[in-house]
Amino acid sequence: MDPHLAKARFNMIHQQVRPWGVLDDRALGAMEEVPRERFVPDAYVGLAYADCEPPLGKGQVMLPPKVVGRLLQALAVQPGDRALEIGTGSGYVSACLAHLGARVLSLEIDPDLAAAAQARLTEQGFGQVQVRCADALAGRVEGGPFDVIAVTGSLPDPSALTGLQQQLTLGGRLFAVVGEAPAMHAVLVTRDSATDYRRGPLFETCVEALTNAAVPARFAF
Repeated sequence: MDPHLAKARFNMIHQQVRPWGVLDDRALGAMEEVPRERFVPDAYVGLAYADCEPPLGKGQVMLPPKVVGRLLQALAVQPGDRALEIGTGSGYVSACLAHLGARVLSLEIDPDLAAAAQARLTEQGFGQVQVRCADALAGRVEGGPFDVIAVTGSLPDPSALTGLQQQLTLGGRLFAVVGEAPAMHAVLVTRDSATDYRRGPLFETCVEALTNAAVPARFAF
C-alpha cells in the first residue's frame, strides 16, 4: 500500500472515527482492512480517508468515514446475518458489511452506479455481495426478512421507516438518518416482537437524501 495512503488510513481511524465514539473493535477492524481508496473515483483517491464526502457522480456522494464507523458499530453485524443495504453508492459500506460476515444484498437505484459497484466489489474480493438495481422504497424487498438494514441516504419523512422496519427479523436492527437539514439525526430501530419496535437516537448529522425519498407534508396557510 502507498505509504501516504497507509498514514491517511491510520489517521482516519485514530483522528476521525475513534474520537467520534466508535470503539467497537470489529467495526474498526473492517475499516482498517477494507481499502476505501479502491471505492472512490480515481480523481478523488487523495480524499479517500479525509473527513469529507467524495463525490460519485449522479449527484451522489460517499458517507464520511466517521458516519460509516457509527453505522457499523450500531448494527453490530454478526457472521451469517442477512443484510440489506439501501443505496449502494460506491460499494464501500457493502464491503465493510461483508467483511464482518454478512450476506449482503445491496440496492442501488442508478444502473450505472450499481454496475460499477458490483464490478468494484468483485475486483476487491467481495463478489458474494449481490448488487441489484432497484428502488428500495417502492415496496417490500425480495429476499427478506433481514437481520440488518443499512440505509445510506437520509429519509426526510420519518414515516418511511415503517415499511422498512417491517422487513426486519425478530431482533433485527435498522440504521437510518431521518429528517431534513439542519435537523437530521441517525436512529437505530430494533425489532423486539412481531409488532414492537424500539427506536433510539444515535447522533446528529447531515446526509444526502435517498433518491425518490418522500418529504413531509408542508403546512399550508
